[in-house]
Amino acid sequence: TQEEAQEETGWKLVHGDVFRPPANSDLLCVYVGTGVQCLGMVLVTMIFAMLGFLSPSNRGGLMTAMLLLWVFMGLFAGYASSRLYKMFKGTEWKRIAFRTAFLFPAVVSAIFFVLNALIWGQKSSGAVPFGTMFALIFLWFGISVPLVFVGAYIGFKKPPLDDPVKTNKIPRQIPEQAWYMNPIFSILIGGILPFGAVFIELFFILTSIW
Repeated sequence: TQEEAQEETGWKLVHGDVFRPPANSDLLCVYVGTGVQCLGMVLVTMIFAMLGFLSPSNRGGLMTAMLLLWVFMGLFAGYASSRLYKMFKGTEWKRIAFRTAFLFPAVVSAIFFVLNALIWGQKSSGAVPFGTMFALIFLWFGISVPLVFVGAYIGFKKPPLDDPVKTNKIPRQIPEQAWYMNPIFSILIGGILPFGAVFIELFFILTSIW
């Protein structure tokens, strides 16, 4: 009947599949942990700036504070990623901790080192000295990576998060989606809009400076 059809829509229709682990659940856990690390770094940096600890007169103070906070927020990154991983019934927490500690920092470091090598090749004074690069590597491998593993160990020892509803053993068939729900289209639109907003602001700011 029509009433029964209305009842089998919305949450009642999908509640048995909402908490099913996705296809690439490991990467999702790593991204969530990295997001927690970024969020913690930004929030604490903003709090310190509002309290006056990061003065504009101290050149490089903001960047130094952000780097140090990023390193120490590795504890929360490992904790968040391992908690979510255990919720997905995962067992190899060391693999998740390793990916959380190296995936995003490795990509950023590779881009940074390539750009710095190009600047150094032009004999520019803007190149980062080797002493600073060694200090960054030490902060990454000596502090951040161990903290990620410690956080992952603590998070994995916690009891798993219980799903509010039971997940069906047989996945529900996903109906055919509209063309605008294609992942590629969604990624492009989701990236173009914020990029355009930021690009316009930065363009006028940098134009007024130079």
